[in-house]
Amino acid sequence: MQYTEFGKTGIKVSRLGFGCMRFPSREVDGKKVFDEEESIRMMHRAMELGVNYFDTAPGYCDTISEIIVGKGLKGRRDKVYLSTKYPTDAASGDDFERKLNTSLKKLDTDYIDFYHFWGISLEKFEQRVDTPDGPLSRALKMRDQGLIRHISFSFHDAPENMIEIIRRGQGIFSSVLCQYNLLDRANEEAIAFAHEQGLGVTIMGPVGGGRLGAPSKVIQDLLPGKVQSSAEMALRFVMNNKNVNIALSGMSSMEMVEENAAVASNMQPLSQEEETRILTMMEENRRLAELYCTGCNYCMPCPKGINIPEIFKMMNYHKVYGLTQFAKDNYARIGKDGGMKFENAAACVSCGACEKKCPQHLLIREQLKATHAALSL
Repeated sequence: MQYTEFGKTGIKVSRLGFGCMRFPSREVDGKKVFDEEESIRMMHRAMELGVNYFDTAPGYCDTISEIIVGKGLKGRRDKVYLSTKYPTDAASGDDFERKLNTSLKKLDTDYIDFYHFWGISLEKFEQRVDTPDGPLSRALKMRDQGLIRHISFSFHDAPENMIEIIRRGQGIFSSVLCQYNLLDRANEEAIAFAHEQGLGVTIMGPVGGGRLGAPSKVIQDLLPGKVQSSAEMALRFVMNNKNVNIALSGMSSMEMVEENAAVASNMQPLSQEEETRILTMMEENRRLAELYCTGCNYCMPCPKGINIPEIFKMMNYHKVYGLTQFAKDNYARIGKDGGMKFENAAACVSCGACEKKCPQHLLIREQLKATHAALSL
């Protein structure tokens, strides 16, 4: 396993972190049941392979991830660094302390190495974190008491706001957790700023939330003959960024643990030529994707309830990036999952309302028909 200095914390962390939000599960009588025993076996195997950073949160795995992690670290707690999160629901120091104590109890530990303000935006930082006797001031007290070793934050806002939060939290925040991958490089400049300011940088979604884990010749051909899978290409890209310390992978099988640890252990830095090739090809792919749809949303709303930009995004995964199985699986979820409560392309009645509003003058009706034909199972 390769290790790196984690910002200015004085800690050496494994380049691969174990994201504990996708522990293996199965359906029993229509309910999802998590396999606690296998999850703990996976954690132990990851430790054997050198992983020393484990990340969880109160809401992961139907709220039991922290409990499983606590059991998995029993007798091994001093060998790893543990990260969990505070849901910033209220501008209250008492709420912060109460939820911290709940996490400590579930994790069965006396302290948390990296306690994150969970998914904050600049607005949330101002209104619910940095308030009089609020969560931030209470976090400093808890750090003084040793219940928290380091104060951190995870982030889903605009990149420039991540820079502003870091500026306002000078001397307080030790690390940041944010998204970055081959398909989404928006945070690249903010990541560099965080590194320059001495923060450890952990990346969530290095495999694009599973998108880049699907087989894709397009992705693998970014380094022809040098990677065994799309996921390996994705991990190598993230870990090659000198401003990144940890690539956090949500692992749901022992096979994933073995494969990801092998990549993090044997990874060779990309040459300048290889890096240039990857960035050039991905920029060309992005340009091609925008020929089909830029995601501007001017076509919305559709009178028949079709989420046109989202459906065209799936088509881009198939047509541009070769992530065909991922695209088909996602298309099949439309109208079924909570975040996919809209109609698929078959609902189009060719009214043409969308095309009148499209600034690119795309033939949306034809593309919807082509998308349904390509992605429907």
